[in-house]
Amino acid sequence: MLERSITQPHVLPSSAEPANRMPLLVCFSHLRWDFVWQRPQHLLSRAARQYRVLVIEEPIYKPGAKPHMDMSPRPQGVTIAVPILPEGMDHRDALAEQHDLIERLIGREAAEPRVFWYYTPMALAFTSDLECDLCIYDNMDELSLFRGASQELLTLEEELFARCDLVFTGGMSLYEAKRGRHHSIHAFPSSIDFTHFAKARSIKKDPADQAGIPHPRLGFFGVIDERMDIDLVGQVADMRPDWHLIMIGPVVKIDPVSLPQRPNIHWLGGKSYSELPQYLSGWDIGFMPFALNEATKFISPTKTPEFLAAGVPVISTAITDVVRPYGEKGLVEIAGSAAEVTAKADAILQRRRDPWLDKVDRHLASGSWDKTWAAMHRLMHGISGDAAPERTGSSLPAYATTPAE
Repeated sequence: MLERSITQPHVLPSSAEPANRMPLLVCFSHLRWDFVWQRPQHLLSRAARQYRVLVIEEPIYKPGAKPHMDMSPRPQGVTIAVPILPEGMDHRDALAEQHDLIERLIGREAAEPRVFWYYTPMALAFTSDLECDLCIYDNMDELSLFRGASQELLTLEEELFARCDLVFTGGMSLYEAKRGRHHSIHAFPSSIDFTHFAKARSIKKDPADQAGIPHPRLGFFGVIDERMDIDLVGQVADMRPDWHLIMIGPVVKIDPVSLPQRPNIHWLGGKSYSELPQYLSGWDIGFMPFALNEATKFISPTKTPEFLAAGVPVISTAITDVVRPYGEKGLVEIAGSAAEVTAKADAILQRRRDPWLDKVDRHLASGSWDKTWAAMHRLMHGISGDAAPERTGSSLPAYATTPAE
């Protein structure tokens, strides 16, 4: 049975609350904090202004390890907790150990109000009997459609929908697919750290590993996995051998040997969030070669507004949350084949950039991660009031398309 305690409306304090009286926000994440800087990091680093944020990651297994929780603070004000378990431990025993480690970790603060914030329903397998004052599911992807997803994930997601007070979705298409599954579900598409990425507009020096690559350059940054159409990447490179494709990001869940190797494709590996503006400053076009498959059906790429903030024109395959609103507003070019990509790129390379950039800046002006977090936090306060808010799309940044009920 899933249980939780509900406290009075005062449990969620204002940002002026002293640190020692801040409530605890416990995030259960399938993503490593130090892997790629994306939605969880943007939101939780802002939450740390009003909460003591504890991010519990998936376990790491080590030979002969005694079960314990590895704790480490981050400069953004959050604390990362990683269960360390012995290699070869049975799955059921691993769930029990994670439950006990988490219970001991947060049990000491049982008198303090706390929020549970889930990115993965799988965490419910070892947290379902732990109490919280507010339960939130930030559904940033359709995990069930990713390679290797299990039936257990679907079952636990149903339980999480039944347990949680609020559901946030990472994009409009995901909202539309799940809007009937919870009484209080709200769309929060990818937002933008404009100041950070806009640095790319004024940087004049290439990083060392990019400096020798000729122009024109088409660039991608992000996780390189089954969501990328690697055949399209190879085809574009073959059609225009004088163009250079710069691919930045870690390779996961696919064999690196399967990546197309050409003289004009440059796989530069992962880069830090702080380094990205310098790389983008030297790109002529941003390239988002997403495969159109089950894993990309509901994605809302954070990199779309990040490319735009950097002043880099973008060509993307027809991802729903890119077509709406970016493609429809003429901010991003949509292409479905290598021939279309090269034709669109030719047009971009020949056009004046200023009118397009003015349109981009007007579009991005009304959205930020600060505003997204503020809207989420207002909803969190509303839940602990007299009535839960109705299901709505009104939480969207002003630049997003408002869903029809």
